[in-house]
Amino acid sequence: MPRPETPLLAADTIIELADRPGRPIVLIERRYPPPGWAIPGGFVDIGERLEVAAVREALEETSLQVRLRALLGLYSDPRRDPRGHTVTAVYVAEATGEPRAQDDARNLDVFSVDALPEVLAFDHALVLSDYLRFRETGQSAPLRADASD
Repeated sequence: MPRPETPLLAADTIIELADRPGRPIVLIERRYPPPGWAIPGGFVDIGERLEVAAVREALEETSLQVRLRALLGLYSDPRRDPRGHTVTAVYVAEATGEPRAQDDARNLDVFSVDALPEVLAFDHALVLSDYLRFRETGQSAPLRADASD
């Protein structure tokens, strides 16, 4: 019996630079469509744990070894990725050192949470809004069960 089609699975990591004042975050400018600035991340490989994928993708795109601190939330809106239905687990992590754009990153920059770029890919404006709430309160992303979202 054929397996039913299911959404793709991704892991993204909001990387706080622990060795810089204010703990700014690292975002990448995407090399491939859809355009915009994005939280480093990518697809989970078959046989790979979410946490391992998050650490691997962070290293591949930013050259930073990260330490995962928290699971911010799961994002599953079927419209969040224009390429197709993708579900992502978003982690909050910390790293030290100098990030470098690699792999799928056209560019990379370090942003204060008070000065995030305007053009964000996917649903990353929502994710970063949840992250700002997490930084202030320590609470992970709210559950969004309303189908009209």
